[in-house]
Amino acid sequence: MDDEFTLPADTLKILNEFLQQKAQRERDELERIENKAASDVMFEEDWQLSQFWYNESTKQALGKAVCKLLSELQNEANKNSYRIALLSCPSLYDTVKQLHNNVKIFEFDKRFSACGEDFVHYDFNKANESGYLEEFKETFDLIIADPPFLSEECITKISKIIGSLSKSSTKILFCSGAIVEPWLTTCLQLKKCAFEPGHERNLGNEFVSFANFDIDSYVNS
Repeated sequence: MDDEFTLPADTLKILNEFLQQKAQRERDELERIENKAASDVMFEEDWQLSQFWYNESTKQALGKAVCKLLSELQNEANKNSYRIALLSCPSLYDTVKQLHNNVKIFEFDKRFSACGEDFVHYDFNKANESGYLEEFKETFDLIIADPPFLSEECITKISKIIGSLSKSSTKILFCSGAIVEPWLTTCLQLKKCAFEPGHERNLGNEFVSFANFDIDSYVNS
């Protein structure tokens, strides 16, 4: 039988030191991700989850809209209590979080648990379950949604969740493919707007926006 290969002592020491340093770097990086400011969290798109990130101009336009909506509030107390929900549009989180602290990111992708207490794991397929997301019922003042799939089932279920999260005064912005209009207008009282969200990657479908307020005046003025 061949003799076992043994590294020289000095080489083995160097290798062990390298492995220890590598393990420490990995621990440090994990801790950094867990503890870093939530507004810095972003990941690569997961196409299996139908994730497509907004381009910079779209994020800036929607950030401008959020900023103007906040500026309309009468006092600081109202501003602090103003609650924003982002449903299935995690690439917008960084922009909104920098403008306002009271924001929740509803997302199926558990990677975004790195956002800490802002993260809410949700599954639109559970929309018909009794009491689903009950703790957030009639909670939010602004809801921005971008469902992962352009199907009637997805649009209907996410619309039901939005209805549950909304107050009577809640402003709703729904970004999706133009194809969803007949399903969406049945589920929610939203109108098609001129604003067209764009993505970092060129997608084949026509993407538009729907809202229950004049989003165009906020992104264009």
